[in-house]
Amino acid sequence: MAIGPDDGHVWDSDGTQEYQAYFGTPTHDDHVLYELLTVGVFQVGLSWQAAASKLPVYRRLFAGMDPQRVAGFEDELDGERIANDSAMISNGRKIRATIHNARAIIQVQREFGSFSAYLWEFVNGTPLLLPAVTRDLLTNQSGIGSAVAKDLKRRGFSFVGPVVTHMFLLAAGLLREQIIDG
Repeated sequence: MAIGPDDGHVWDSDGTQEYQAYFGTPTHDDHVLYELLTVGVFQVGLSWQAAASKLPVYRRLFAGMDPQRVAGFEDELDGERIANDSAMISNGRKIRATIHNARAIIQVQREFGSFSAYLWEFVNGTPLLLPAVTRDLLTNQSGIGSAVAKDLKRRGFSFVGPVVTHMFLLAAGLLREQIIDG
């Protein structure tokens, strides 16, 4: 199984393989974008592999990663239930951020029609090719990532600093890196 719009009930997959295979695919599906953003939120302070490995757990505990349903969660009650699951990364701030981000996605959908339409406006509908660099000069931030992070925060998103947002935009295919061998 791969990350996709209908993966909400796939609770037994290899999240790390799914995420790695999907990384960089231009994404226009709000469900998939929510999944990728959630991996970014939980990645803070961890490896991407540790965060991505929990994709099936996120799906199980966050209502199939359906932003509409998660937006209705109660911060404390549902947050505690999720944190107490033995398979979950039990960071309460990240769990609450995932709930708050679902609510923020709903607000963005009301204004822009979709979370995807909102995000793709930042790159004029086409993946943005970042300046070419050698592998040792790759960075985990960009001007566009910082600008999107600032706007996401303004709209109520949590755990979306410049690094998380840059990596999220790469994962969702809105940004593309060019690596020069040498």
